[in-house]
Amino acid sequence: MKVPKRIASVIINALKGGVVPRIGLPYITVGRETEIRALLHDVDIISDGGATFRFIVGKYGSGKSFLLQTIRGYVMDRNFVVVDADLSPERRLQGTKGQGLATYKELIRNMSTKTRPEGGALSLILDRWISSIRAEVASESGLDPNDPAFGKSAEKKIYDVIGSISEMVHGFDFARLLAIYYKASMEGNEEQKGCVVKWFRGEYATKSEARSELGVNIIITDDDWYEYIKLFAMFLRRAGYSGLMILIDELVNIYKIPNAISRQYNYEKILTMYNDALQGKASYLGIIMGGTPQCIEDTRRGVFSYEALRSRLESGRFSREGEISDMLSPVIRLNPLSNEEMLILVEKLADIHADLFDYERILTEQDLVDFIRIEYSRIGASTHITPREVIRDFIELLNIIWQNPGVKAAELLKSGSFGFAQADDDDDGSGIGEFDI
Repeated sequence: MKVPKRIASVIINALKGGVVPRIGLPYITVGRETEIRALLHDVDIISDGGATFRFIVGKYGSGKSFLLQTIRGYVMDRNFVVVDADLSPERRLQGTKGQGLATYKELIRNMSTKTRPEGGALSLILDRWISSIRAEVASESGLDPNDPAFGKSAEKKIYDVIGSISEMVHGFDFARLLAIYYKASMEGNEEQKGCVVKWFRGEYATKSEARSELGVNIIITDDDWYEYIKLFAMFLRRAGYSGLMILIDELVNIYKIPNAISRQYNYEKILTMYNDALQGKASYLGIIMGGTPQCIEDTRRGVFSYEALRSRLESGRFSREGEISDMLSPVIRLNPLSNEEMLILVEKLADIHADLFDYERILTEQDLVDFIRIEYSRIGASTHITPREVIRDFIELLNIIWQNPGVKAAELLKSGSFGFAQADDDDDGSGIGEFDI
């Protein structure tokens, strides 16, 4: 499949830099069919009015972020709104210095739809909602938009949506702001619309500022930001979308919090979100969090240090890591990609690289097999090597061969700089004897 140069450039540059591209993932997705199928089952549940919660667990570079971004693309194609954020020392789920609110701001800033996949879709969603209601009224009534009766019919539909939200926690204020936005939109008051969007983004620092500009006596805070996420999920469904998917990566930054009490408060927030999803207290909402095995399973500092979460998330007696997994459990543990899957992936990357720089692919099938064989024959590769490292090495190989026409792939692969850590062929611990393509 021919990959557009803009997308090919993003794919190659992002992977060489060790990060996941936000576009073009279908061109390079290999394996993970079982995991994707399980997560797409969740998507059906969310569309039907339910809520789901999952942890994606894997080592650094094992493909957690790749899987999250892949699901992001899938659900946007299914008319979902997606918000995503990476946690950091400044962004947590709960904090005393605005860290929880900072996570909310990042989520809303990255709000994306199929037509606005790069983020910043909040204003577009609000305007689309109002336009769709007006179009619906025009279709049903046949009234002219300038007719006063048209405005009354549109307002009735607007307030039907608002009324369904006002019963929820903080729903009255959320609904009131939607009404303000609708009124400002009808009057062409862009400044007032901007103030409402600013409020939804969590950018008002004080209640007095919000009261003076919007007439509401409440702002989004560290303590209640998640309640507004649930409100957004319900509103988005009423606005014509399938639901809301939240993707939160780098859970390890909670594990790294030095203060035990602060960590516990963050795990308590996770427990609240988990319980809401599984007990039916949230609707049209999916939550996926990504983390390393250590930040989940460490009983001293990780998620499992919070007993209420450990007892809910621990594997049962029938699962065997790497052999038999329950993909319907709350925790999905990523197994390494097989050698065959990695071979398919590097072949795709070789074709994309050749298309991007307009040359005939130089590497032969045997070159690709030799590359994978050598990578996975390194001492300790069976337990420590990750797709990120293999991909980075491979793109560097492609770059060098393209820039130096006289250099042969076979020479580089056999050189000491690449094969220095290769174990002897008869070393049973190296994994080379198990390599099979």
